[in-house]
Amino acid sequence: MTTILGITLTGRRVVMVGGGAVAARRMPRFVAEGADIAVVAPALAEEMRELVARAGATWTAREVREDDLDGAWLVHVATGDARRDAVVAGWCEARRILCVNASDGAHGTARVAAETRSGDVVVGVLSDAGVDPRRAARLRDAIGALLREGMLPLRRRRLARGVGRVDLVGGGPGPADLMTVRGRRLLAEADVVVADRLGPTDVLGDLEPDVEVIDVGKRPGHHPVSQAEIHAILVSRARAGKRVVRLKGGDPFVYGRGGEEVAACLAAGVPVEVVPGLTSVVSVPEAAGIPVTHRGTAAGVHVVNGQAAITPATRAALADDAITTVVLMGVAALPRLVAAARDAGVPEGRPVAIVERGHTSEQRTTRTSLGAVIADAAAAGVRNPAVIVVGEVARAGLLLPDGVEAGVASQ
Repeated sequence: MTTILGITLTGRRVVMVGGGAVAARRMPRFVAEGADIAVVAPALAEEMRELVARAGATWTAREVREDDLDGAWLVHVATGDARRDAVVAGWCEARRILCVNASDGAHGTARVAAETRSGDVVVGVLSDAGVDPRRAARLRDAIGALLREGMLPLRRRRLARGVGRVDLVGGGPGPADLMTVRGRRLLAEADVVVADRLGPTDVLGDLEPDVEVIDVGKRPGHHPVSQAEIHAILVSRARAGKRVVRLKGGDPFVYGRGGEEVAACLAAGVPVEVVPGLTSVVSVPEAAGIPVTHRGTAAGVHVVNGQAAITPATRAALADDAITTVVLMGVAALPRLVAAARDAGVPEGRPVAIVERGHTSEQRTTRTSLGAVIADAAAAGVRNPAVIVVGEVARAGLLLPDGVEAGVASQ
């Protein structure tokens, strides 16, 4: 019967007997633990020699002696000679030192597990009888995939002592399968989720029932929870020792006020990290078959917040036929946008596309021109959430010269 223990080797002496390929595969794990590593071997393989040099480990260039084990917490023996390895394992047994015998794992007092990590969770896989490293590795990989996808119960049942943490997670344009695996894993670990109305809200249904979900979604002209209140929520929950995920649509740093939230957390002494997400600047036009850059058509992108004042830089971008202008939150701003473009001398025929509810079953694309966009948007009943694309890349048939657009719903 094997009992699995988690052993901390940081700052503790680990003696590696043997300097070949097996030792080279195992040594990085001990290095990562911060162990005090001593290698005893007549010669070192090239890879092992490089590891010893990088880690600052000591190397004794001779056959092992029993007194080399003095002060060791763990011995890893892999000389390539099963008899010699057994002798070293016997010395360890007599001295009550844990020993990994790489020539016969069943005869050592310790084994190196096939290990996978997700955040602060470490899962090791071992065989209870005999040694079957390939099976252990395959099982480890399967568990690791589920951990990374947030499909296993990763949430702590005990709150952390002291301050918790905040993670700003970019959820992308909406579908859960367009989230990053890190974002899914952090959601599985969360005690509190502070969510916007856009983004992958379907994943909230996968949370455990006692996870606190706080809706702070904003709509044009309607902000029921102020930004200052959002900051206070993030800080107060983290200070209570909780893991907080701030779930946003798109990317936190693209018109998501993520920078302000990071600053608020840092000012309060709360640990915070940002997980990127697919920004709607690129992903929503992409859903409609519109590349925001295209060789020979558009060499750059200018991004505009439709709720803000139109700047000289935006007028210049609109006038440049080699620049794609992408407007977020801009349906109500269409008249101002068109007026600014005309003032900048943009031709009435400049292509415009409005992509509503990108990456959803209700996605719709309205293709028009600068001169007709206001009337066409009104006739189609265009509504937010929508992304407006101004530029030659929005021209129908750009990718398929015959004008047929496969898989794109257009009006």
